[in-house]
Amino acid sequence: MQWRNDTTRYGLAAVLMHWLVALTVFGLFGLGLWMTGLTYYDQWYQLGPWWHKSIGVSLFLLVLVRLGWRALNPQPVPLPSHARWEHRLAKTMHGLLYLLLFAIMISGYLISTADGRSLEVFGWFAIPATLHGIEHQEDIAGTIHLTLAITLVALASLHALAALKHHFLDRDRTLMRMLGR
Repeated sequence: MQWRNDTTRYGLAAVLMHWLVALTVFGLFGLGLWMTGLTYYDQWYQLGPWWHKSIGVSLFLLVLVRLGWRALNPQPVPLPSHARWEHRLAKTMHGLLYLLLFAIMISGYLISTADGRSLEVFGWFAIPATLHGIEHQEDIAGTIHLTLAITLVALASLHALAALKHHFLDRDRTLMRMLGR
């Protein structure tokens, strides 16, 4: 398989980044929901959020790389079997997914830095708190973070269902192209 995209399919780099982002989003969602039930005396009370934040920042960097890769690589030509509205809906869905990813990451940053402390990433580096001290910042950003995460997972699930619809009902190559075939 080739690394770069061509006019008929996505390359290995785009395919790997797509699926890594998808798995990470669903994993972080599950971890985030699980963390909300932890008590102060739970062994994972500190460790769960540490992993969640560090993986979240890593996901942010991966999405930036993915957008850069997308800008520098040709996109496969849309399949002629798709209606015009399907093309527009797919573009809108992709835009919403990216917008939600960034909004969730920003709200997560605002939760993590609400007390003025920097955000540690795997102990490798820290992101300084630039916006903090807003009254109820952690609670407001937390509510936004959860709402956006639920919305992202719902839309990503619809995205997956659309790919399955194309594969099993329309019998076109939409899903196969994202698998690099």
